Amino acid sequence: MSTPGSVTHEPQEAYDGPAHVGDLELQVRLRGHFEPIDGRFHWWGRLAADASLDDAVAGSTVTLRTAYGEAPGRLSDRDPWRRFRIAGTGRPPF
Repeated sequence: MSTPGSVTHEPQEAYDGPAHVGDLELQVRLRGHFEPIDGRFHWWGRLAADASLDDAVAGSTVTLRTAYGEAPGRLSDRDPWRRFRIAGTGRPPF
């Protein structure tokens, strides 16, 4: 609960929009939910294809930044359209 005059941003279940991975700006589609079994927020999604990510390695950890925050995420598989999947736990970047 927020007090009058204060502004807070609670984690949402979805975010589609611009994000940064290092100096690279790209579009992302992210989703997430609170998992009551482990008591943590789990988020995941896809990074838009970009030639700057061609040297990225599945399994590496990157920092994903949006206008709402930043969080570490782990890159996993790359789909046929060259988009990496990213996932993280804890406070999401959206």
